[in-house]
Amino acid sequence: MWHRKPATTPYLGALRGLRRTFVLAGLFSAVINLLMLTGPIYMLQVYDRVLSSGSVATLVGLFAIVIVLYAFLGLYDFLRARLLSRAALRLDAQLGEEAFRFVLRAGLIGGGAQIDPRAQPVRDLEAVRGFLGSPAVTGLFDLPWMPIFLALVFVIHPWLGWLTLAGAAIVAVAALLNQILAQKSIHRAMSMEAAERTLVDQARTDAETLHALGMRERLVRRWRDMHDAALATAQMGSDRSEGFAAFSKSFRLLLQSALLTLGAYLALRQEITPGMIIATSIIAGRALAPVDQVIGQWRAIGRAREAHQRLREIFERMPPKKPRVELPAPAGDLRVTALTKLAPAGPEGQADRPRILDRVSFALSAGDGLGVVGNSAAGKSTLARLLVGAWVADAGEIRLDGATLDQWTPEALGRHVGYLPQSLHILSGSVGENIARFDPEAKDSDIIEAARIAGVHEMILGLPDGYATHMDRMTRPLSGGQIQRLGLARAIYGTPRLIVLDEPNSNLDADGDDALAAAVRTMRDRGCVVVVMAHRPSALASVNKVMLLHQGRMAKFGDKDEVLYGRPRPVSVVAQ
Repeated sequence: MWHRKPATTPYLGALRGLRRTFVLAGLFSAVINLLMLTGPIYMLQVYDRVLSSGSVATLVGLFAIVIVLYAFLGLYDFLRARLLSRAALRLDAQLGEEAFRFVLRAGLIGGGAQIDPRAQPVRDLEAVRGFLGSPAVTGLFDLPWMPIFLALVFVIHPWLGWLTLAGAAIVAVAALLNQILAQKSIHRAMSMEAAERTLVDQARTDAETLHALGMRERLVRRWRDMHDAALATAQMGSDRSEGFAAFSKSFRLLLQSALLTLGAYLALRQEITPGMIIATSIIAGRALAPVDQVIGQWRAIGRAREAHQRLREIFERMPPKKPRVELPAPAGDLRVTALTKLAPAGPEGQADRPRILDRVSFALSAGDGLGVVGNSAAGKSTLARLLVGAWVADAGEIRLDGATLDQWTPEALGRHVGYLPQSLHILSGSVGENIARFDPEAKDSDIIEAARIAGVHEMILGLPDGYATHMDRMTRPLSGGQIQRLGLARAIYGTPRLIVLDEPNSNLDADGDDALAAAVRTMRDRGCVVVVMAHRPSALASVNKVMLLHQGRMAKFGDKDEVLYGRPRPVSVVAQ
């Protein structure tokens, strides 16, 4: 499969766009860490100069300087935090839409893109965004200044420097062990949590069936087992991180006491001053503080690292944007040649995949209506998905007015295509917005016209707020037939040139069948090509051609009367 170079992925490009922000944050970190020396230098001056001289004026002057320096410290710390939080928002603004597009693309199972449908780039982007604004990042920015503070301790006295260096080495080894031991648990926990979220989403979608089949408590137990396993794995890594964090904190306190003890001994030998004892303790504590902060935030760092790696892989796998020329609206000439679709590859990527569709060819002109019949698993739904561009064929081609479907952008093609799938979900929004496909420029007259053709105008007017009824706020849910007829209205909205209806009458009653037949006739009269995947004969009432699929192959294709009854169609019917 083609991979774009990592240097050109939107994710890495967005991170590189934040390089200036990270440089500024690094400069602020430099100033902040230098200003952190205010405390030890002030203590050194107080103990060694003020107390020995007894000068109140010197004390007041030093304290005034300290106030100014700490004010600047607070200002720069605020600016650094603001820079990083704004960088997180900018990263989300640049990649949020693309991440959500990936979610939509990942939902096209079998669509040709070799991507993991369980991937959650929106969640991963949220994890990276949260990390950029967390204390873990400031700890990482402060970590490079650790050698500077160690060098200052060496300047005060080599013995104190070596003791601090030994303590820093122990803390660093603890941090490294924490990374090695906790990273595997964090990775496993995140994978298990993703599987748990998938089960929750599936159970919510199919809640009625699970309740009717008495599976609810079994699913609760299954979720509890998965949840407990994920929590146990996460807690295992958390326990280790918490243990290392507690060790690091207590060891740092012990190290400060050891430095005070060694400093007092050196002061007794007249090798350092009493002020240097306090200054050494503060500087050494500051040197080790970022390590404590990083260890304490190691779980968040690990999650962000995992999310970052997944985002890199996701954006590297995204196909490049294909340059396209804006084509005129099609008239409705559909040509399908040797269309072949293989079954999706399994986890081991088997080489010999069975054919769902095998070299299907046919042609339709504007105003034609095609009924596709066949047993279950004959390939009807696969053909429907291929015709609307939801899936990509493994061989053969589909041409609409001579152009292959990929010569249009999905948005441009969608304006010329209507699609009613077998499984239909009404999205969060008003009834009118759903019919208009959430087009912000949709005209009310066009929405009402589509509803009238689908035979749902009166039903919609009977809803609490008519076309403005919000689907999430309805006290009484719509029936399967009502939802299917709303889906039909959405499919024919805007009079698309190609309309594909997959089992459009599976939930309809007799009145619904009549409305469907009338809608198909109306759209054909307007020059649309209508393809109906039919399981019930009533769906074929308004088509003029029929295709019989058998095990993915086209067994028959032609005029309806010839295919179904073995006789030529009457002249009056053919002329329609």
